Amino acid sequence: MLTEGKKIPAFAVPDETAKTRKFADLTGPKGLVLYFYPKDSTPGCTLEAQGFRDHLAAFKKKGFAVVGVSKDSEKSHCSFIEKQGLTFPLLSDTEGKLCEAFGAWGEKKNYGKTYMGIVRSTFVVGADGKVLKVYPKVAVKGHVEQVLKDLG
Repeated sequence: MLTEGKKIPAFAVPDETAKTRKFADLTGPKGLVLYFYPKDSTPGCTLEAQGFRDHLAAFKKKGFAVVGVSKDSEKSHCSFIEKQGLTFPLLSDTEGKLCEAFGAWGEKKNYGKTYMGIVRSTFVVGADGKVLKVYPKVAVKGHVEQVLKDLG
């Protein structure tokens, strides 16, 4: 997993509209909150997206943009955005390259079964592309508020 102080890897990943997006296209004046989540329209991922949606104005006021990333398709993202009224981009990392580059892809366990998947995690990245803060293995409840608080 990327650590604080490290430069993020260059990326070019499609958003929900199939437009290829790079870090420079997405960042706010002070930086970017990039959160990785397992799957559109699942209970935990929906709560997390709603939290970022509901606090988006506060993130923008602090100079940070918010972007979600999962392996879901653009079509799935469009449906999720519409259903939840999301007002920030979702990147479609169908091949998992961005997830792997950030270290958000790993072993997970559910009901005694072990498998590989997206590890829910959030990265706060400065406008210079350096990681300011990492939230590994995120628990959804209170997470968005904690990130906002940590931004000062």
